[in-house]
Amino acid sequence: MKKILSARYVVVSILILIAIWQVLFLVSDYSEALFPSPFMAFTALLEMIASGQLLTSIITSMSRFIIGYGLSVIAAVLLGLLLGSLPEVFKYINPTLQLLRPISPTAWMPFVVLLFGIGDVPAVVIIFIAAFFPVLLSTVSSVGNIAPIYYKVADNFGVKQPLLTWKIVFPAAFPGIANAIHLALGSAWIFLVAGEMVGAQSGLGYQIIDARNNVRADILLATIFVIGIIGLALDFILGQVEKLILKSWGGGK
Repeated sequence: MKKILSARYVVVSILILIAIWQVLFLVSDYSEALFPSPFMAFTALLEMIASGQLLTSIITSMSRFIIGYGLSVIAAVLLGLLLGSLPEVFKYINPTLQLLRPISPTAWMPFVVLLFGIGDVPAVVIIFIAAFFPVLLSTVSSVGNIAPIYYKVADNFGVKQPLLTWKIVFPAAFPGIANAIHLALGSAWIFLVAGEMVGAQSGLGYQIIDARNNVRADILLATIFVIGIIGLALDFILGQVEKLILKSWGGGK
């Protein structure tokens, strides 16, 4: 029943957004070429689907996203578990992380393009950077906040490394880690599009730039809408995976 209600809320919310868009179109003085109606954007969406352009862009962007985001999460969690278990070492590394963390991933784009050229790698690197620091720092914090009783119980049962990390530390810290992974998903998806707008010649981000250059605002807005829908779907899927993992460890409902 809850799933039905949630789906209803999503549909109603999107319909409200489209209605506001239509009202703005009707009262706006802008040309249709600059600010198209929802129907025009929907027609452009069907045009992209029929030509295969949309599917190709989605596959390209999703491939980059899965590689960049996946590698970033794996690297950040593993390094976070290690640094979280070595608090004295982390005290020396943390200032450097805090220096690099506030720098926007797009600020690295010119340097990345100079190193790797135009293509898949710049977008993947930007996604990696966007997701890495939030997950890393949250993992370290989550490990540091584990109750000492967990370590005492593990010691009483003779649980040693690396089993201690995978059977005790990681499950205990997982709720905090999962929250960071979830938040990093949105940032990574945003910066994927930004990376493709600058450092790629394919994908959804590049499709936006191409639509702008060809003065196809209908395609531009249709692509933006698709990006939002995919982001919503990714967020939902990741949430379901987190629930399954927590349930398998005896947490959640």
